[in-house]
Amino acid sequence: MQINTVQTSAFGDQKPGTSGLRKKVKVFQHPHYLENFVQSIFDTLIEKEGMPTDATLAVGGDGRYYNRHAIQTIIQMAAANGFARVIVGQAGILSTPAVSHIIRKYKTFGGMILSASHNQGGVDGDFGIKYNISNGGPAPEKITDEVFAKSKVITAYKIADLAEIDVDTLGETSFNGGKFTVQVINAVQDYADLMQSLFDFSAIKNLLASGFQIKFDAMHAVTGPYAQEIFINRLGAPAHSLMNCVPSEDFGGGHPDPNLTYAEDLVKIMFAGDKAPDFGAASDGDGDRNMILGKNFFVTPSDSLAVLAANATLVPAYAKGIAGVARSMPTSGAVDRVAAKLNIPCYETPTGWKFFGNLMDAGKVTLCGEESFGTSSNHVREKDGLWAVLFWLNVLAQKNTEKTKASVEQILKSHWLEYGRNVYSRHDFEAIPTEAANIVMAHIKAQFESLPNQTFGSYTVKTCDDFSYHDSIDGSISNNQGVRILFVDGSRIVFRLSGSGTEGATLRIYLEAFEPDSAKQSVDAQVALAEMIQIALKISQLKEKTGRDTPTVIT
Repeated sequence: MQINTVQTSAFGDQKPGTSGLRKKVKVFQHPHYLENFVQSIFDTLIEKEGMPTDATLAVGGDGRYYNRHAIQTIIQMAAANGFARVIVGQAGILSTPAVSHIIRKYKTFGGMILSASHNQGGVDGDFGIKYNISNGGPAPEKITDEVFAKSKVITAYKIADLAEIDVDTLGETSFNGGKFTVQVINAVQDYADLMQSLFDFSAIKNLLASGFQIKFDAMHAVTGPYAQEIFINRLGAPAHSLMNCVPSEDFGGGHPDPNLTYAEDLVKIMFAGDKAPDFGAASDGDGDRNMILGKNFFVTPSDSLAVLAANATLVPAYAKGIAGVARSMPTSGAVDRVAAKLNIPCYETPTGWKFFGNLMDAGKVTLCGEESFGTSSNHVREKDGLWAVLFWLNVLAQKNTEKTKASVEQILKSHWLEYGRNVYSRHDFEAIPTEAANIVMAHIKAQFESLPNQTFGSYTVKTCDDFSYHDSIDGSISNNQGVRILFVDGSRIVFRLSGSGTEGATLRIYLEAFEPDSAKQSVDAQVALAEMIQIALKISQLKEKTGRDTPTVIT
């Protein structure tokens, strides 16, 4: 096995975001671009983490264009940089939660996830790469900051001359007298076994056999094979319960983001009146996000987290109760109210799943979630779309008996009656010129001293700030995590620039108002928040500074 040292020049734009490095495919195809970033990761691990001689690396992705090429390159570079084994998902397919599970199950040193998550794929689409550490979660900022620092000064990378690995066939291939091995595994079976250990598959199977109809949309992305194994093979759902379940390099030409805008085909099916199935769900490109729908009814991710926390003891894995919950700062306070009633802690963190990892490792929380359609528990260290879908089905199975029937809508409305409703919405303004987006944020921050005590219609500003987080486990501090406008009655508006896009900037506006009056809890969120939406536009001067006043996506 010959190891080559290739001279290279540094790129200045390889700073990982909240979910790794994401760029257009054509950027990654630039000579040495992928190799530079991978070598910067390996150099950081060798220098900072003390990589052992028997280290194993897990590798896989969501099947988007360029995945297969990148996997072969990473295998060759892993061999050259001292890894003893690489575990690859069959066909190179691994959902993000499945990678986390594999890291934990096989006790690998870490893993590389090849995905740009919910971003579009294809030759002209996006590609991404993220490193997860040995607990299965995303690398913390102390590692990603060091990776970026090394990427700016890199002068060479190491790569081995290896024959291309057949990643479509299960088995092992050894090189260099067995000192380096590549193992192709059936990761779908591994993940399905994990799900079956957490949930009451018998109860869910009985629910589906009773005539309860479901529709799951994999959006031509990674969860298709997992859904086939779980819903069809193990739970006995009819084949027509699944749609778009064959992974595609360009996601069928669609946008694999499970929301009301991009999962349009599923939404039409679920809002078809009496003909609609009882339950619908979708997942994103890499399988870590989920959208939950009932018959003619949409569940916000914030409400979904709260309902799962309130009903956790109905699920075998959480029957003894949960230790605590955590949510990202922009996520609504609905789960806070559940935590208060259960007398368990509730943590508010910045956006980014890595912030939940420390809390879960320390045993502080069991369930966690983000308003961006991500929910999960301590079974892995990533968001987990199919886990959330199965959790809902398990709850529905327990609430639908011969004597009682419960729909998704009924479960939500009963929850609001008990806890009140945190009326919530997120407005995304995508592909704003970065300079214009920064001007908007600077304009809002310039009003921090003048906004408190100002009245806007029905709302009076109490305070405003730029959210900072002090990690109680490792002591790290994360600043500038989102601008908050907090009102006297507990309502709030949050402005945040997202780091998940590859073109311009995405400005997200989060709106939240608490509604305790049961007579008003069924009002459409956009109607209930109409006044607050106008206040957000006035404070930010979004239209004046960007020319935009209509969101790209509303959730």
